[in-house]
Amino acid sequence: MKITFYLMTKKGFEVLNMIIKNDLQHFISEVVFGKDNNVDNDFSNEISSLCKQNNLNYFERKEEYKINSDYSFAVSWRWLIPETNSKLIVLHDSILPKYRGFSPLVNMLINEEPEIGVSALFATSEYDKGDIIAQSSTKIDYPITISEAIEVVSKNYCELVIKIINTLKEKGKVVAFPQKEEFATYSLWRNEEDYLINWQNSSDEILRFINAVSSPYKGAS
Repeated sequence: MKITFYLMTKKGFEVLNMIIKNDLQHFISEVVFGKDNNVDNDFSNEISSLCKQNNLNYFERKEEYKINSDYSFAVSWRWLIPETNSKLIVLHDSILPKYRGFSPLVNMLINEEPEIGVSALFATSEYDKGDIIAQSSTKIDYPITISEAIEVVSKNYCELVIKIINTLKEKGKVVAFPQKEEFATYSLWRNEEDYLINWQNSSDEILRFINAVSSPYKGAS
């Protein structure tokens, strides 16, 4: 069994690091990493350095590469992935079917959700609607910054990826279950105007907002 990893940000770096710590790197066919100039640190250098140190095949997403794997994992990835024979597993920053779409973790913090987490699902042509393989969540307390929340969900990411790899190693497949559409909610892309503070909100709401869009993002204004 061979696996391709599409990795970005601290979450992607932590997942790769955990795979190596668990001596599972021999399942990696290649790593494709992305860059994001809109955050303080996109961890592209850390991901590529870790690949180099462990003799893993790696490519920047704009380079030419060929996928020769049975499964692919997309961690913190934000681009369409070309269709291949590799079964694509997406990891999404929410407990699906809640908060489908973009910026789910930021919006969960703004809305003061009592727990945050990650869902692993099979990719489909419709965003975040695929069958769910596994989920991992953690209860949180407020106030909490987005960087602290990323530390929390990075552990959820690692837990899920290791669990799924071990299941594939032992059983050769994973079982997934359909999402319950009646519980679906959506999270929208946040643009420049979404960094502006609404002074009509309560002081608690403003504090949550400031914390939710702080570093590694550009910050409230």
